[in-house]
Amino acid sequence: MDTITSTTMYKTSFHDHPLFPSPRFVMDYCEGCITEGTIYGGYYCNDPNCTAWFFHKKCAEAPLQINHPSHPQHLLLLTKQLGDGVCELCGETILAPFYSCSTCEFKVDLTCGMKPPPSAIEHPLCHDHPLVLLKKGEEDFPCEVCKEIIYGPLSYLCHECNLYFHLDCVNLSEEVNHPCHSNHPIKLFASENLMDDAEKICFSCEKQSEKMLYHCPTCNFSICLVCTRNPPPLVIDHARTHVHPLTLLSRTMSFTCDVCGEDGKGGPYVCLQCAFLTHGECIDLPRIISINRHEHRISFTPHLGAGYSKCGVCRKSLNQYHGAYSCSVCQKYATHCRCALRNDLWDHVDLEGIPNHDAEYIAPFKKVGDDLIIHFSHEKHPLKFYKKNKILYDKWLQCEACMYPLVFESIYVCEECSFFLHDKCANLLRKKKLVFFPPPQSLEVTKEVVTACEECGVLFVGFNYTFDGDWRVDVHCGSLCEPFIHDGHLHPLYFYERWGSSCVACEVIAPVSYMLGCDACGFYLCLYCASLPTKMWHKNDDHPITLHCGVKLSEKSRCEICERELDQSNRFFYTCFDCGVTFHTRCVLGDFSRLKPEKLIFYKEKRFEVVRNNKSTRPLCSQCHSRCKVSVVLKACDGDNGYICSRSCLTNYLG
Repeated sequence: MDTITSTTMYKTSFHDHPLFPSPRFVMDYCEGCITEGTIYGGYYCNDPNCTAWFFHKKCAEAPLQINHPSHPQHLLLLTKQLGDGVCELCGETILAPFYSCSTCEFKVDLTCGMKPPPSAIEHPLCHDHPLVLLKKGEEDFPCEVCKEIIYGPLSYLCHECNLYFHLDCVNLSEEVNHPCHSNHPIKLFASENLMDDAEKICFSCEKQSEKMLYHCPTCNFSICLVCTRNPPPLVIDHARTHVHPLTLLSRTMSFTCDVCGEDGKGGPYVCLQCAFLTHGECIDLPRIISINRHEHRISFTPHLGAGYSKCGVCRKSLNQYHGAYSCSVCQKYATHCRCALRNDLWDHVDLEGIPNHDAEYIAPFKKVGDDLIIHFSHEKHPLKFYKKNKILYDKWLQCEACMYPLVFESIYVCEECSFFLHDKCANLLRKKKLVFFPPPQSLEVTKEVVTACEECGVLFVGFNYTFDGDWRVDVHCGSLCEPFIHDGHLHPLYFYERWGSSCVACEVIAPVSYMLGCDACGFYLCLYCASLPTKMWHKNDDHPITLHCGVKLSEKSRCEICERELDQSNRFFYTCFDCGVTFHTRCVLGDFSRLKPEKLIFYKEKRFEVVRNNKSTRPLCSQCHSRCKVSVVLKACDGDNGYICSRSCLTNYLG
């Protein structure tokens, strides 16, 4: 009988951080052999700065040196260095860790090093004739056992029948005795050949097999090929999950997990003494975690208790009798276990025993006097604080962080070089958890090289949040949080992934996944419209203009800029209370409003000048040949020096 128990941490030769054993069932990539699948009783890395999360037990415990049948003259040593070239056995690109010979530069990947496939199998379980190892060519063939296409570089071939087999499938036969179903042998069936009422869901991983599976017609028991090759442990002894050992119930059944509260349809782990049932993947859940949907840490509790209504992530009901993650600071905040542990929310770090990550956050400025600060983005001079009622505004002055006009907010000013920051922008955190990406993001400054915000798609310079410099969002999207209160809707808005949905404000189909919305009302805003400023100055009006959200126009109105009629439907627009004029939001801001006028920028290796469109004669766009309407346009510095009025025209210009 297999039993998994917790042991002490383990230090591998190829990973920089200690690894911890866990009986958790994890569907992920093993960072050792770089293969995807279910990991039972493996190791995990709990370092907050590491992206290598899970390892098979055999991979984590790989020996430092091996004798390899393909290279018997020298020992092969395990290395964690980034490799180049290909594995000498399977022909795949070498990734760390791998085995190599320092003398001959012979190298094999971890899998081919620890368990090299034999060059020939005289009596395979899967077939009646001998099989030989084949390094595949360009053509793809289906595996005779599982019927899936063989995409890897290695396979087995029967020359007599001209049939191909996956390396993992050669040890599968048409009938096997499986430890998870000891009553009868289970037989290999094509899923489509089973009766309609036959069970087609694997009792272990709860996935439905589309092609081949093992099935017992007597007991209506089914298990997929992956779980047949890698059976789950029959007994798990883990006191933090349950006080008694848990035994795998080897039958498919509908049940409710006592840990996560979710319904299951497979083989649960049970304690008959306590009538306790759980999913395999709910054993050994992390105790304290941080997710990017909430400001504070949240802790696992096996019984949530009363007082909680909706999950803080999916907004669906919570069950007080099951486990959940709750916040000790915010008394009403809790989430479902599976919601909290989603890969796009959690960074895979169990914070139990780890000091609070908030201590890592760095203040954006230091005070150097009364109303004087030194900000990290402008360290050469101090910035002076001005309250909003003591400022004379210039409609062309911009905040260096968000690039929007200063408008009616308190600001910080450098009186030597005209550097301005909104008060709220000066206080932006140097590190922050964003909804879009699990690890905390760092605040950086971009001045000349223009990029597009990963979430709203708008071109920008100024401040941005980034992870390793490869993924950037501007501070408009980076400042959005939930619950989000917006004047355009009665209810709080929350982040949802809504691919292909249209925004109620601009009616544009969102180019990226996240939108702020109310599921109950079907109200969704793209992140660009959600972050529109409520008040603006515009060159076409001497007074401030105000954003109207969801207000139907009482009569037909035309945009003061483009002179086209405003839609009568429920949309957003700007208006001037003094003059009564109206504006489209896109006409007020344009596609280049988050760039700094009178500056040179680089985009897609091309050079442009950011130009204010404030002359009496508006320039012609070199691409659409219309008069440029918006306040900020681009002027190409190469070629014909033509003007560009919009993002679509810029795309045409770049070809």
